[in-house]
Amino acid sequence: MEPLQLGVLAALTPADIEIKMYDDRLESIPFDEPADLVAITVETFTACRSYEIAAAYRAAGNPAQILMGGMHVTLLPDEAKAHADSIMTGDAEDKWSEMIDDLRCGRLKPRYDCAPVAVPQKGILTRRDIYEGKKYLPITLLQFSRGCRYNCRFCASSVFFKQHQYTRPVEDVVAEIKSQKRKTLFFVDDNIVADREKAKELFRALIPLKVKWVSQGSIDMLADDELMRLMVKSGCMGNVIGFESILSESIAEMGKGVNRGYMANRYADAIEKLRKYGLQTWAAFTVGHDTDTAESILETCRFARKNKFTFAAFNILMPYPGTPYYEQLKEEGRLLYDGKWWGHPDYRFNHASFQPVHMTADELTQAAFRCRKSFNSIGSVISRAFERRTNMRNPYRFMTYLIYNPLFRREVFEKQGMTFGYGEK
Repeated sequence: MEPLQLGVLAALTPADIEIKMYDDRLESIPFDEPADLVAITVETFTACRSYEIAAAYRAAGNPAQILMGGMHVTLLPDEAKAHADSIMTGDAEDKWSEMIDDLRCGRLKPRYDCAPVAVPQKGILTRRDIYEGKKYLPITLLQFSRGCRYNCRFCASSVFFKQHQYTRPVEDVVAEIKSQKRKTLFFVDDNIVADREKAKELFRALIPLKVKWVSQGSIDMLADDELMRLMVKSGCMGNVIGFESILSESIAEMGKGVNRGYMANRYADAIEKLRKYGLQTWAAFTVGHDTDTAESILETCRFARKNKFTFAAFNILMPYPGTPYYEQLKEEGRLLYDGKWWGHPDYRFNHASFQPVHMTADELTQAAFRCRKSFNSIGSVISRAFERRTNMRNPYRFMTYLIYNPLFRREVFEKQGMTFGYGEK
């Protein structure tokens, strides 16, 4: 998908500065191409490759200065500093223009610490021309809000945004939608319904635009019928919802209090309500909690298949640096890979990076992989297709299901065990 954050940074950059965007997932980077600044956005899963890219520019003798920013840089600024001439923590709107001025004057500071942005992307429309010719999926990424007011112990976003949610003016979101041609949208918000009244304002404004959209939302949105009616009327096809676990003790352990009121009958009432509204749900589960066993993890998969979710993720808990969960595991001596799985040469994607309580790390890895294989098996894809109120609600919904399920099935096998970086180790 389109890297939204790079399009926002491009829009923040003055028009007289030439910009070229390279997506390492899709194309080769010309490390010897002349440039004044190389800006790299770093996530924890891409940190290893980001550092490789910075090293490759230097190895090519490129005199460009290297600036790194993004969530991982904010979480671990000292680590990132070792690989860059300058770093930027927090959301870039606060310091980007200052950084550009410093660059023009040849006095780039070693560090820019951005204050929280009360109104994200105010008056700024994402520059989408930088995506042209890159063969991204035909869906437009944008944001209404950043952050989430909840404080799940494993969530890096809660640390980054300090349990706050910041929303854009609705008129800016509408203007951005009108500025591009697509009618299928993905709001990449952490929790689009965290502020229900502001979400209602957005949904009302979306109704006359006749768009179709998806996002992420917490399950407590179901408590507000007006919110749900507006959501559906505005063109929502479904949301990623963090069910996380079918065990009430796991929900309590992770601090996800918002889910507790829906656990009495294993989310049955909530799932029925989602079906009533015709929403195609991407159910997100985390596995490897201290209360989990190999059997409870496989039971989670059976639960997901039985409820015929449109999509489901079975993510092994990841101890992101700076989170309460990471600090707990560190204190208990349970972190593997020297406590830095994101940069360790032996770590592989979708593997456990800590020692679970009721199984070995390898057993946790295999249990999660079995869930992904089972849920995305051909038999499961066929069975789940026949959920008449969601996946078969209309031809468009059914085609969406048929197009994207094979893509996710392929990813199960392609990504399992991938290395971080290209291996120039």
